[in-house]
This record gives sequence, C-alpha cells and structure tokens, in this order.
Amino acid sequence: MKSVFFALALMLPTLSCSAASTPQPEEAGKVAWGRDLDAALASSKQTGKPVFALFQEIPGCAGCKQFGRDVMSNPLLVEAIETEFTPLLIHNNKPGRDAEVLKRFGEPAWNYQVVRFLNSNGEDIIPRRDQVWDTSGIAERMIATLTQAKRPVPAYLTLLAAEHSPKLKEAVFAMYCFWTGEMALGQIDGVITTEAGFMDGHEVTRVKYDPAVISLPQLIAAAEKVECANAVSVPAADLSSAKTTRLKIGNISGYRTAPVSDQKKQIGGTAAEKLPLSPAQATKVNAWIRTDAAKASSLLTPSQQSQFKTGV
Repeated sequence: MKSVFFALALMLPTLSCSAASTPQPEEAGKVAWGRDLDAALASSKQTGKPVFALFQEIPGCAGCKQFGRDVMSNPLLVEAIETEFTPLLIHNNKPGRDAEVLKRFGEPAWNYQVVRFLNSNGEDIIPRRDQVWDTSGIAERMIATLTQAKRPVPAYLTLLAAEHSPKLKEAVFAMYCFWTGEMALGQIDGVITTEAGFMDGHEVTRVKYDPAVISLPQLIAAAEKVECANAVSVPAADLSSAKTTRLKIGNISGYRTAPVSDQKKQIGGTAAEKLPLSPAQATKVNAWIRTDAAKASSLLTPSQQSQFKTGV
C-alpha cells in the first residue's frame, strides 16, 4: 500500500506541471487575462487603469478563433492591453461565475466576442458597441477609452490604429533616392507607412497616408518641400484631386517593391535594427532615428524601449 501512495505522490508534480502548461484557448489570443471581475475592479481602482473586458465564446466558432489569432495576438495590441488596461476575460458560454457576470452586464450567452471598457465601479467608460472585430476598431476604442478616462494614449497605439485603418490612401513619389524618400516622407504627419520600390525605371517611395490628417494636395506639397517628388503617381480615382502646377501626375502602374536590403535603410546599424516593429513603427523610427533618437524611441512599446536602450 505504501508503494502505491509513493507512486501517486511522484505523479502529482507531473500532473501539476501538465496543468500549468496547458495552452491558452485560441479564442483568447495571447493576452495574460484575469478571470475574476471583483479582482479586476479592485485593481482598476488601485491603478486607475480601465478594465478591458472581453466577453468571448470559449470554445468558440471559427470567427471567435480568428479574432483570437489576428486581433488578440497582435503584439502591440497585447502589450497595450496588458500595460494600459486591466485585462479581464469572461466566457460567455459557461455556467457559474461567468454566467453571473453575463447577467450583471446584460450580455447574451453564446454570442460573438464583445469588448467593453469599464471603470472601477463596473460602469462603461464609452458606450458598448457590438461587431467591432478588427485591430483598427479595437485600437480606436482603446484610444477613446483612455482619452475619456483622462489617461495618456501611447504613440504606438495611435500608430497601430492608423496602420490598420481601411481609410488609408496611397501615392507613389519618384525621386533621386528611395532611401532618402523613406526617411523624408516618413517624417510627414499623416504618412503612416513608406516602402522603397521601382516604377517606370525610377526609384520611388510608395506612401500610405491618412486623408483625415493630410490631403493629397498637402502631401504633394510637403513632398516637394523635402525634394522627394520629381513625379507623383496615384490611383485613377484620385487623379482629379492631385493638384499641382509643376509635377507630372500619373496613374500607379507597374510598381514593384525594392529588395528587403533597400527597405528602411536608416534603421540599419542602430539600436532599433533588431526590434520587432510594425510597418508603421518601422516607417516612423526609420524617419527619425538618425536625427531625433528620442522621438524614435517615443514610438515604441515599453518592452521595445527597454530593448532599444540596452541595444539587446
């Protein structure tokens, strides 16, 4: 009998380790979630951080899993949720405490994912909204929540929302050197991403910009000012708004991306070279790293800033 007890005792650590290493459900993404509402509200009261409450079907349908893979696993979004908010996950298809929380907030069971932003009293900071299932939409609501709560909005979160916005437009600028083009055009407010490429036998820089921040005529004027606009190409729908008195204006056609070795050339050899940057971060860091390292650093997440300072 003792040998049986001894064998069971040996098995317990193994069972414990196995349970601890159980992977997080795909629907939950990679956020380190809390699962207790009262604990989350208490933490919010102590830190002032809003509660990021995800009501999610687990196990869930294909759409729930995709939301976990694509949105709740985005590295910048994950870090923003964990550093600027108090993360809380509620299963919307489970009995017990999860069901009690659903009832308290009037959330339907077996529903698609819903994110609500709560203060320490469990009240919505911004109105509840359903069917916000993409990175841009979630990031924009995070920004609105932080603004409403009078908390600072990280620059990288603003960049992330802009980068994934469906409202971005593009233009291609021909110039003498696309390395300079990426740097100079990337410094323009409203330019979200840049890319070195070729078109019609010329080096060009492809720009994606936010028309709510900068109009196409303003963008062209800014590009001319930094001598990065020998010619401009835009989608056919934007030709009529590409007003200029000097430059050749054409339609984007035959564009091809330059090799990786020609992209974001200013970052090479700097402390930011090994950082895992989003396209928008890479654009802005590349634009400022050689002339204003502090500004470049301000566009990074806390973990990225730590790596940037140590050079690791």
